Amino acid sequence: MNLRKVAIGLCVNLCRLVVSLTFIFSGYVKAIDPVGTQYKLQDYLEVLLMGVHVPDYATLAASVLLGGAEFTLGVLLLFAIRRRLVTRLILLFMAVMTPLTLWLALDNPIEDCGCFGDAVVLTNWETFYKNLVLLAATLLLVKRPPLMPKFISNTNQWIVVNYTVLFILVSSGLSLYTLPPFDFRPYHVGANIREGMEIPEGAPLPEFETTFILEKDGQRKEFTLDDYPDSTWTFIDSKTVQTVEGYVPPIHDFSIQAVDGGEDITDSVLNHKGYAFILVAPHLETADDSNFGEIDGIYEYSLDHGYPFYALTASTDEAISHWRDVTGAEYNFFHTDETTLKTVIRSNPGLVLVKDGTVIGKWSHNNLPELNYKSAELQDTEYGTMPDRSAMGKISKILLWYILPLMLLSFADRTWKLTQWIRKKEHSNKIYQLFKGKKKMRKKIVAGNWKMNMNLQDGIALAKELNETLTNEKPNCGVIICTPFIHLASIAQFLNQDVIGLGAENCADKEKGAYTGEVSAEMVKSTGAGYVILGHSERRGYYAETPEILKEKVLLALKNGLKVIFCIGESLEEREAGKQNEVVKAELEGSVFNLTEEEFKNIIIAYEPIWAIGTGKTATADQAEEIHAYIRSIIAEKYGKETADDTTILYGGSCKASNAPELFAKPDIDGGLIGGASLKAADFMGIINAWK
Repeated sequence: MNLRKVAIGLCVNLCRLVVSLTFIFSGYVKAIDPVGTQYKLQDYLEVLLMGVHVPDYATLAASVLLGGAEFTLGVLLLFAIRRRLVTRLILLFMAVMTPLTLWLALDNPIEDCGCFGDAVVLTNWETFYKNLVLLAATLLLVKRPPLMPKFISNTNQWIVVNYTVLFILVSSGLSLYTLPPFDFRPYHVGANIREGMEIPEGAPLPEFETTFILEKDGQRKEFTLDDYPDSTWTFIDSKTVQTVEGYVPPIHDFSIQAVDGGEDITDSVLNHKGYAFILVAPHLETADDSNFGEIDGIYEYSLDHGYPFYALTASTDEAISHWRDVTGAEYNFFHTDETTLKTVIRSNPGLVLVKDGTVIGKWSHNNLPELNYKSAELQDTEYGTMPDRSAMGKISKILLWYILPLMLLSFADRTWKLTQWIRKKEHSNKIYQLFKGKKKMRKKIVAGNWKMNMNLQDGIALAKELNETLTNEKPNCGVIICTPFIHLASIAQFLNQDVIGLGAENCADKEKGAYTGEVSAEMVKSTGAGYVILGHSERRGYYAETPEILKEKVLLALKNGLKVIFCIGESLEEREAGKQNEVVKAELEGSVFNLTEEEFKNIIIAYEPIWAIGTGKTATADQAEEIHAYIRSIIAEKYGKETADDTTILYGGSCKASNAPELFAKPDIDGGLIGGASLKAADFMGIINAWK
């Protein structure tokens, strides 16, 4: 069994590592290239015929949020922060993305889904298979979140969350203002454009077939080059389909043409020996013109030193004329494919410096090089040589500004937790206990639940009798009596609560207001009571109390300083179907497992098999011990072994003086919640004395 648990734990944490690192990488490459992510989102919208309905600022904001959310979820999963919530959010994400990528694989409306930006390009089928693996791994994580050990304690997790969100949003902001720190595209600094266009010798070439649609006498037909008809047919349209895949060079769509549709100057630009400036503005209609003065200054500088200056755009002649009117630009514009320009640089406009056809510098319009008539020749400036910005240098900065602080925090946090553990071990050491006294044990309790029995006078009489007896006899356990509301204030006046605790049988799920007949937790507390029973099967069954209602009651009770005796248990049908473990776990998860570890310390669990309440039937001591041990194990999964060992778990269900000693002898049964046997002092005392 232990080997099986170890194997499951290893599997869970392997899945955790795979999913978290995938989300971190995927989110980061999207976040540092928000414009590229925006282009991909716009591709999706175009396929869905929604492109014209969604403004650019919305797609840009969505790209920043998408990358940031993926990165943050990956980091939180890696550090096991808010394990249940994070794994469920990742499952929701994968539940959306997996069908989407299946559609992409089947219909192929977009060749690349863009899940890893330009860093890693997968086919649509590869992306779908990748998502299937992640979905399966996430399902395991959702099922077993407690098996993921935390790297950061609960008290310090907020630091990781806030720092991660701040880091990734600042990274996106800087990438938008300047340029992405990592450029995975074929036009990156250091790339030779001419070499990127070359096809290696012997590489297979793609083959295409062009079909022409022509019309004659009102009849349309499709023709190929082989059977192209005579001139009596009128050309309507043509379409070209790739029939054979071949080698496609990284740069295959770079061309520069004069705006009048004439001369192609691509070769002259790429074959030019020396420096050349290329201003890239995919859309002049939306280009930022706030820095046009600096652009004009660089153009004047290029004229003074004899460097060619080309302005490339995909805009119309009208847009070019408008740009010239607004900025006073005197440089010549040339046409280049829109997608190519967006690939060259993530800025509109942006500036590229090439030397002998090799890219040696790229700048956003927000941080253009400081070049003017006073500046030296390019080779004598910092801009004229290849920058020393290696990938390792950039990665080192990320390590310095993000990963190193988190590693130091994790180390400090684990060191602090280790010192706490050592102190606790010292206090639990057997030799230490010989000198310091008996080891602290969880509290043993016998609680009486009077239900709707006895009038006020009879209730007071019973309480007085119990109070007098227990004051004289000093019980070996804690004793609580939970009475109807009308008894509480009267009994509290004479009850010695150092000997007998006082509790209510219920409280409202509302704080105050127009709820006729209800009694709030604050009212219960004001009577002098310190406990309240919640979740009893009779309340669940007769009054339809749901887990959500009970969750509210528990929170209000704790808020008002009451300790909660929370009841759980299965019906006879559920017991016979072997579902008792499933039932009690669901009842705990539905109403009390939302509490913090500190809040949960004020909860007493009462296991009451519904089939044994008031029926005379009793679970055997072994049956009761088995499920009590299970309850303690799921508390340990949620809050840790220490909290589970300190939690009092009572048995309720026809417990009486005759069977109490056998039940209470079991290691995980810490007492009883007693119904009918608590209505007579002698019967109740018989159960209390079982602890002697």
